[in-house]
Amino acid sequence: MTTRILALGIAASLLAVPAAFAEGDAKKGKRVFNKCKACHVVDEEKNRVGPHLVGLFGRQAGSLEDYKYSDAMMEHDVEWNEETLAEYLADPKGVVKGTKMAFRGLRKEQDIADVIAYLKEATATEGGDS
Repeated sequence: MTTRILALGIAASLLAVPAAFAEGDAKKGKRVFNKCKACHVVDEEKNRVGPHLVGLFGRQAGSLEDYKYSDAMMEHDVEWNEETLAEYLADPKGVVKGTKMAFRGLRKEQDIADVIAYLKEATATEGGDS
């Protein structure tokens, strides 16, 4: 009986894996990122309405010196990684109350996983620091 309960507990925990750890498809993520391109670039250190995303992974939120972030983002004490991006991309204004980002967020977990897979490839710096 305890083996069965343990097996059910493991199965339930596997079903609860967050989107950040879902398998993403970078090609599909590039298409989803089209929603973001008006404000963000991934291939050059040039800000638009939003900050550029070059070197995004491992970067502290609100840390680009040449971009004017909201006070809320400046105070958002996280480092961007798969988990923090997944949470933010699902609900930007819910995660960082007072963010300037107007985008409502991505509703589908697979879209989030795909965008993260794309961003991991597209924003990596040449020196291997991502």
